[in-house]
Amino acid sequence: MKPYRTAWLLSMLLCAAPAFAADSDRWDIPVAVKKLDNGLTVVVSEDRSSPVIGVSVVYGIGMRLEPRNRTGFAHLFEHLMFEGSENAPEGVFDRVITGGGGRNNGSTRPDFTNYIEIAPSSAIEPILWLEADRMTMLDFNPATLKNQQDVVKEEIRVNVQNQPYGGFMWLDVGFNAFEKWENNHDGYGSFEDLESATLDDVKAFHRDYYGPNNAVLGLAGDITPEQGFALAEKYFGEITARPVPEGPDFSEGLNTKEKRIQQPDKLAQVPAIAMSWKMPDRGSRDQPAMSVLGALLANGDASRLYQGLVKGRELALNVDSLYGLTSEWEYNGPTLFTVFALYKPTTDADAVVAAVDEEVAKIVAEGVDNATLARIKTQLLADWYNGMESFVSRADNLAKLQLLWGDANVANEIPGWIDAVSSQDVQRAASTYLTAANRTVIDRVPEAMLAARDAAPPAND
Repeated sequence: MKPYRTAWLLSMLLCAAPAFAADSDRWDIPVAVKKLDNGLTVVVSEDRSSPVIGVSVVYGIGMRLEPRNRTGFAHLFEHLMFEGSENAPEGVFDRVITGGGGRNNGSTRPDFTNYIEIAPSSAIEPILWLEADRMTMLDFNPATLKNQQDVVKEEIRVNVQNQPYGGFMWLDVGFNAFEKWENNHDGYGSFEDLESATLDDVKAFHRDYYGPNNAVLGLAGDITPEQGFALAEKYFGEITARPVPEGPDFSEGLNTKEKRIQQPDKLAQVPAIAMSWKMPDRGSRDQPAMSVLGALLANGDASRLYQGLVKGRELALNVDSLYGLTSEWEYNGPTLFTVFALYKPTTDADAVVAAVDEEVAKIVAEGVDNATLARIKTQLLADWYNGMESFVSRADNLAKLQLLWGDANVANEIPGWIDAVSSQDVQRAASTYLTAANRTVIDRVPEAMLAARDAAPPAND
């Protein structure tokens, strides 16, 4: 959840032309994997089309894995990882990477925290040295901790508390849709929990979750697997593996009763609605079908919900969709498919929900015609390959797939899974997951509208 730094490579260096396999029109993404003796898994995707390297280090720690009474701790720690060490004091990390024409970032999600860099390939060794250094140690001190506690609190104020709708479509829906604390607490962090974090907490968190055996290093671009593995061994090989606490049981089934919540919003100008359904488990046969179904419903102006709610019934001003805080392929526990829309003040949430139900019912009853199904698949495949063209995205995607699926080669299987989805699969996914019982609905209404409703005289019978 950290904003991108200001130094950017030229856009022509960020992307590489995909290397399509000679005997098909499908891109065979190069993937080589090796595990070092200390447990660090290294994934390399060679592509010599540009003298650029993308780097990602993904750790198996995220919001649902953080300790109780430490909400937002994984997010706080993401910020602390940029505060320097004894060998590379605060500011060195950024100066080394951005000074060479690169950029870096980090983010926290339910199942992982990732750190990414992209730079000219000549900068690969300084980058790996810096990543290995902060995996080994950090400069833990009261001033740094206090500073980053304040930074995270300000981020919450800016991105949530002082924004119209306040991220309710990705924060509040999770608070209400899930049953277990691991899944439904505020991963951004409560002010009380953030302020109560101590230096001992920070040191223990780094010791427990930031060891090499709880990480995947992804490298993509101007590097061979042999070079990547050798450099990983050179810079990370001597870091000692550390015990990782056993993770909690955060599994939970589909919901069995609809949840409806209405929330006031003092900053919003028009009402909005978020409708969320629990997704199939990662690796389920329904996961690819849900990917197709989600695109069919809410991906672009040609989608069923845009055509039905915005163009047809003229109830909504827009329609968008989310898969939790990640994507439909990057989760390792309960997650949500969410449809989000601003709707006209002349209607209400019940009308919007009914319209969505009508569109879903059509899919359940009729399926999807061949031309539409082909169009949706083409769109999803294009999006998937586009997400792999940038070297930094490819390194990051492959590292996350390795961590979550245990196999980065899933990157080359997902296109086939999408292509194999049938109309019957889409029908089954719609009838299984997009049910009223499995649904959580939040109606976010401007405070002024609610006050006007309360003040209005009752309608005559």
